[in-house]
Amino acid sequence: MPGAGSAETLDVIVGLFVLFVAAKLGEEVFRRIGQPGVVGELAGGFLVGPYALGLVAPGETATVLAEIGVVILLFAVGLEIKTDQLLQVGRPAAITAILGVVFPMAAGAGYALLTGKEPATAAFVGLALAATSIGITSRVLADLGVLDRGFSRIIIGAAVIDDVLALILIGIVSGAAEGDLSVATLGLVVGALGFVALGFAIARRARGVRREVFTWPLFADTPLVPAFMLMLGLAILAAFIGLAAIIGAFVAGLIVAETEAQDEIEHEVKPLASVFAPFFFAVTGAQLDLGALLDPRLALAAIVLAIIGIVTKVLAGVIGARSAGRWGALAVGIGMAPRGEVGIVVVTLGLSLGLLSAELFSAVLVAVVLTTVVAPIMLNVVVPRAAAESDAAEGREPATA
Repeated sequence: MPGAGSAETLDVIVGLFVLFVAAKLGEEVFRRIGQPGVVGELAGGFLVGPYALGLVAPGETATVLAEIGVVILLFAVGLEIKTDQLLQVGRPAAITAILGVVFPMAAGAGYALLTGKEPATAAFVGLALAATSIGITSRVLADLGVLDRGFSRIIIGAAVIDDVLALILIGIVSGAAEGDLSVATLGLVVGALGFVALGFAIARRARGVRREVFTWPLFADTPLVPAFMLMLGLAILAAFIGLAAIIGAFVAGLIVAETEAQDEIEHEVKPLASVFAPFFFAVTGAQLDLGALLDPRLALAAIVLAIIGIVTKVLAGVIGARSAGRWGALAVGIGMAPRGEVGIVVVTLGLSLGLLSAELFSAVLVAVVLTTVVAPIMLNVVVPRAAAESDAAEGREPATA
């Protein structure tokens, strides 16, 4: 006899099915017209979401699957990158990250002040534009097969630094808004820096670790099982410190990438990413409320903020990553443009603190999602040129894919 919760459970499963099918159909359509599949997944989520057809309203289960999906995606990205490669681009990545936080935060806050907003409110608007979501960009780079290029490594490195800087700023701005700037903020900063540094150190020490280390436990029929446990453990630890869980997953990928089991684990984790990652993009797309654009004032604010968000990140990349070449630097700037879940978290925090009105919240949220949708389309145009430029500079044969 079915339990009392079976009807509710079935509703959840149906909702997940609708989200997944919509994401995959969207990916299929967009790939066939030569656009990034991730944009199709975002569009599919929007189409079936509460602000379009209303077929599904992503709840807690969908949100959890979305988080698992982006965690697996960043673990897979980490598996394809060596620590030496990231350290080689440390300087341009650091400059890009710093400028990529300062420029959009200053411009976004300045626009908010010019439109009559209070300083605390303006700070949250700027902070929402300063954050970067590497989940979107890394998916596009992986789909285009360019994660091994220098400009891609700059994007990844800058995104990690950006996340630490965003953590610092979120702590400062929210603490100032609540009148409680304490040593706890400093503790979070030290913990975040220590976590990333320790992760890199462990990754370098893991170089050459034999495959048998992963299959020694009797429960490990495949090296993926212990690696998956490491991924989840570091994701949890990163979230506990205050970083995004995806940074912990990425560090786990870096560690495993240095071992002899890297190839096998990378091969096995890709199907998981193909199944779970679409939930992240579909749920993100479902949060886009285009109805807010029916109000001319909100539409203008959202469009201006989206333009500010994209232009300032592109400018930061062009300046900070100029060593990657003209197209490479442009790809870095565009790759840092999506705000994704990080920007959404900041905007939601501002709303909960009473610093953003419902109208301003909608405008900034639409701007955040617009950067998330537009950036992959721009990357699809720029990345092939950046890859060709990189291949010519390194003397390698051009990619034929």
